Amino acid sequence: MALLEICCYGLTCAKAAQQAGADRIELCSAPKEGGLTPSAGVLKAVRKEVTLPVHPIVRPRGGDFCYSQAEFSTMLDDIAFLRDLGFPGLVIGMLNEEGGVDRDKMQQVMRAAPGMAITFHRAFDMCANPLIALEELTDLGVARILTSGQQASAEKGISLITELKQRSRAPIIMAGAGVRLNNLETFIAAGVDELHSSAGRYTPSPMRYRHAGVSMSADTDADEYSRYEVDPQAVTAMKAALTRAVS
Repeated sequence: MALLEICCYGLTCAKAAQQAGADRIELCSAPKEGGLTPSAGVLKAVRKEVTLPVHPIVRPRGGDFCYSQAEFSTMLDDIAFLRDLGFPGLVIGMLNEEGGVDRDKMQQVMRAAPGMAITFHRAFDMCANPLIALEELTDLGVARILTSGQQASAEKGISLITELKQRSRAPIIMAGAGVRLNNLETFIAAGVDELHSSAGRYTPSPMRYRHAGVSMSADTDADEYSRYEVDPQAVTAMKAALTRAVS
């Protein structure tokens, strides 16, 4: 049966995903940035209160995945913090200026995280040559690659995902981006081993007072009175569908 990883933005989401039957959690902050490194407080709370395997993302900013030395130094510090807290894995990805895997920095990551399962995230979908990147990441020893098959969604990228799976015994190829209950059959039929989904929804803020005309966001059209959370019913339904597929 395919493993179901849920992307969670905070402790409440992580606990909801666990209760709903997720197999593993990717822990992030900042959903509108595509996921950034969670705060120390969140990391400590999740480590204490969630028993599922949790793999936090190490990503200091939004945008591309070509990092300066100063940015990379902070990432190594974050990795040391996660390692010392006892997280079993982490999620990271780095590219060089030409769109290839930044082998030097990734080698340093592997040395900094002994015994931790390393997921190379969707930086893979921004690389220039996915087949070369697969070879490089295999040599580096990463545990898995999270990918949409270099398309806007994993459903659209299923052809490349299938090819990567056929070429790779390790790392695991995990499909992510737009993975939902209504398209699970596509991934089940392709024999994908691991699936990554946000299974998310936006819910209204409990605030009754709303100060119109003032925004804290760079996006002035953003709704700052809604909050992103895991939909536990969606997680339960996806897990049930995956279970039925092997029964």
